[in-house]
Amino acid sequence: MIEVNEVRKQFGAVQALGGVSFTARDGQITALLGPNGAGKTTLLRLLVGLLKRDHGTIAVDGVDPAVNPLAVRANIGFLTDQFGLYERLSTREYLAYFGELHGMGGKSLTARIDEVSNLLQMDDILERRSKGFSQGQRIKVAMARTLLHRPRHLLLDEPSRGLDVMSTRALRVALSALRSEGCCVIMATHVMQEVSHLCDDVIVIAKGMTVAQGSPQQLCERTGIASLEDAFVSLVGTDEGLLA
Repeated sequence: MIEVNEVRKQFGAVQALGGVSFTARDGQITALLGPNGAGKTTLLRLLVGLLKRDHGTIAVDGVDPAVNPLAVRANIGFLTDQFGLYERLSTREYLAYFGELHGMGGKSLTARIDEVSNLLQMDDILERRSKGFSQGQRIKVAMARTLLHRPRHLLLDEPSRGLDVMSTRALRVALSALRSEGCCVIMATHVMQEVSHLCDDVIVIAKGMTVAQGSPQQLCERTGIASLEDAFVSLVGTDEGLLA
């Protein structure tokens, strides 16, 4: 479980987060919704200990990432918008490298690479070098790296961007399987269909602050609006919240 209470973060004169509070539970997929510039990526980086907050508390299974970031990262998989693939390595070689960084090795690592490859339906690129990969293929490899060490928590920053229909379906199946295994998943996304059909809980932030949390149905009921997209726009209070 991930617990956030009154977290604030400022960069010079810019206030990225002005008071974010929420709880993301195990065995659930929690969507993180907000207009561009709302502070979603900053929040994810605070959760994994890449940034230090100015105020408030964060606990990942009771551990503060600002105090013990290595312990937190050992149980977190973080998919960012920067994939960092090594184009001269095959997908298998790339995953083996990161597996060894996590202390994995031998037959168990080989088996785990095959397992995540099957989960994400990427067997066709497993033995290929990543040079020339499409955006969707690169995301698949980065996602496989994120899952490799069996993290109990997943932080995903727009995981379906650039994926075709079949790859998006594979991602949804993978996330559903991870949820059933008890993972705590937080997913920043701009795709309302994903939120409606995949997410158990939704955190809405605007101008760096939490404005609502609840299931998609609860948010619609709260606003009296049947469309989740329209409910979201109503909650953030600006047409800038409209999603592409």
